[in-house]
Amino acid sequence: MKAEKKRIPWIVILLSLSIIGSVFYTLSGQRNHSQNSSSIESTSSERPTFESKSATLETTSVTRPTPTVEEQQQYVQKQKEIVAAVNRYFANAIKRRQIIGAGVSIVKGDSVLVATGYGKRNAGTGEKVNSETVFRLGSLSKGFAGILAGKFESEGYLDWSDNVNEYLPALDFGRAYCAEDITISHMLSHSTGAPYHSFTDKVEDGMSLEKIATHFSSVKPISKPGEIYSYQNAMFAMTGEVTERITCYDFETDLEQQLFKPLAMNATSTNHRMLLNTKNKAVSHKKTRRGWRTIRLNDRYYNAVAAGGINSNADDMSAWMQLLLGHRPDIMSKEALAEVFEPQIEIPGKRKYYQRWNDHTASYYAYGWRVHKFFDLQNGFTTMIHHGGTVNNFRNEIAIFPEDDLGICVLMNSLTPLAKTVIPDLEKIVKDILEEQPDQKDRVASTI
Repeated sequence: MKAEKKRIPWIVILLSLSIIGSVFYTLSGQRNHSQNSSSIESTSSERPTFESKSATLETTSVTRPTPTVEEQQQYVQKQKEIVAAVNRYFANAIKRRQIIGAGVSIVKGDSVLVATGYGKRNAGTGEKVNSETVFRLGSLSKGFAGILAGKFESEGYLDWSDNVNEYLPALDFGRAYCAEDITISHMLSHSTGAPYHSFTDKVEDGMSLEKIATHFSSVKPISKPGEIYSYQNAMFAMTGEVTERITCYDFETDLEQQLFKPLAMNATSTNHRMLLNTKNKAVSHKKTRRGWRTIRLNDRYYNAVAAGGINSNADDMSAWMQLLLGHRPDIMSKEALAEVFEPQIEIPGKRKYYQRWNDHTASYYAYGWRVHKFFDLQNGFTTMIHHGGTVNNFRNEIAIFPEDDLGICVLMNSLTPLAKTVIPDLEKIVKDILEEQPDQKDRVASTI
């Protein structure tokens, strides 16, 4: 049973900074966990306790060349073409009954190209999806857990090599190897040695993570930690328990204070009640011979938020991808992001849908993210950072392309084979339009 947490609200300090004439607000946080100090040990004598270090967000000024009027006009025109092409793509998907509805976000650099909705959020009422319609994210939630851990690691509150047993003594893992061999790195990269989907059934039954942790004593590991990729939900979700021991705030509050609020992700939530109370929400569906049938919004995975318990919409996911692309250094540096995206374990085989994408060469798992490598003669080696998510008949995909400074997120309220190709399909649409050059006649005319 968790010790009672004594919470001190964050102190908001207004700092005036003369950087390009803008005013930035920074947050400094102080949290007290003296009541839990007897059960929480620092992993290093030099490591700061969470309340001892100001959480002031650093602002970074980036000087960019001012685009010419012609360049601005070309960009606006290309954005219109992208919106029109994406509209056609999803209109066709709805016509072919591949999906009932979708929330779509596409960002390029620090600009939002697309943030909109398509189709219906509820087939019964006919209500339409828009950019504010909230969907369940499923395993896209894992990316938030990885980024939160990376933020704390960059600030010195934890280390990837910390033994999980220091934070979760109740996790007694199997007989061949003990939990002292498992690190935060292993837990976030699905390489603890636990068999595939260990105790996912207990997560879906609503069992608490504290109780699930005690069940791992009966598990026979399939490898030593760090040797084999084996996808988890229960084990991965316990990363939220680790951060709770560090901050003495629950995982949901850490997400809210560290990520959602600074990014103004005001529609993003982490519990079933808030989703039900949201007026503009998508309902999940199942396709039948007679049409689309709505499915009840269940409460699975809200007991394991790090693994699959976040709700969000197209607008908020646009802000999220801008952070992932490194355009919010006031919240998290590019160096810290790079550590989260560093491959930790190879994903074997060639049978997964993403392993069959054109020019795919290899896939790895980082911290809450899959990292795919591609090669073609024109572009050489390129990287995609990606994750899919399925929960309660919602099916979602998110990917960022660091070399192109591009992010794509698609949230769908039905299970659909379109999920297997929607990311490369939209990537091609966007890149073809952005890279399209005016024809020779136009180029000559522009020089006269």
